[in-house]
Amino acid sequence: MKGRSVITVNASPAAVYAQWRDFERLPTFMYHLESVRDTGGGRSHWVAKAPAGTTVEWDAELTDDIPQERIAWRSLEGASVGNSGSVQFRPAPGGRATEVHVELGYDPPGGAIGSMVAKLFGEEPNQQISDDLRRFKQLVETGEIARSDGSPLGSRTQNLVHQHDAHPHDAHPTGDDEPGKGELDATPEEARA
Repeated sequence: MKGRSVITVNASPAAVYAQWRDFERLPTFMYHLESVRDTGGGRSHWVAKAPAGTTVEWDAELTDDIPQERIAWRSLEGASVGNSGSVQFRPAPGGRATEVHVELGYDPPGGAIGSMVAKLFGEEPNQQISDDLRRFKQLVETGEIARSDGSPLGSRTQNLVHQHDAHPHDAHPTGDDEPGKGELDATPEEARA
């Protein structure tokens, strides 16, 4: 399976590269990752969530690391999920932001059948990368990732939370059922009572 996506982040290539290059922080915005551990020498150990509550693990090595420009990697031989990819950091037109270009390729466990199962569970690579990049942009630009009750872990990935149906309120803040007669509508004398 292959995926790619691009997003513009309102920060310098140096700042964007530094955030991405801290591999152990990737699970902060890549919700399919449980952990990444830097093992030294350009190598790292990855643990990712898989369908049906399982996990997959692999070791990877950097194949390219050009500060402020590009990071590329590939999984090592024997990985349960063979993968490779790259992230490029390009100055956006006008020089006020950075375009982040991500390309990822991986062989899902189970081959073609595993690929179909992954898509059924919402693991379509292009969408997953886009969701990750939106969260990355928020993290770099604001220092946090906005979450809501409706979709705290991304808008389209397997991590969707079931939303509750909207229901009108049965009672008004004052406890009476007279429409338009809430606490904000009370006179000062009524509010003190």
